[in-house]
Amino acid sequence: MHEVSIMTEALRMAMDAAKSAGATRVLKLRLRIGSLSGVVPEALRFAFDVVVQGTMAEGATLEIETVRAACWCATCQAEFECENFFNECPRCHDVSGELRRGREMEIADVETS
Repeated sequence: MHEVSIMTEALRMAMDAAKSAGATRVLKLRLRIGSLSGVVPEALRFAFDVVVQGTMAEGATLEIETVRAACWCATCQAEFECENFFNECPRCHDVSGELRRGREMEIADVETS
């Protein structure tokens, strides 16, 4: 379960940012996770509950924003939602392999006090 190591690092980064800002607690961590990132949000939630124990983030909430995947059609010059890395454009039916969104794995916000 690589989500534990991902959450451990995200929490470390959030706590470092909180300490740098002079905060003593992390109240909320908001992540943006792409639908094609390979990360399972439920596993991240479980990992969060485990890794916050005994830290300045204990009792904090985790919010996960799912970023739907989008591909780019060079023929139509348009973006369209997609389910994987190679998809057929719904307008012209050309195959697109240019993924514009969906692989994100980032900290969007850290709420502190």
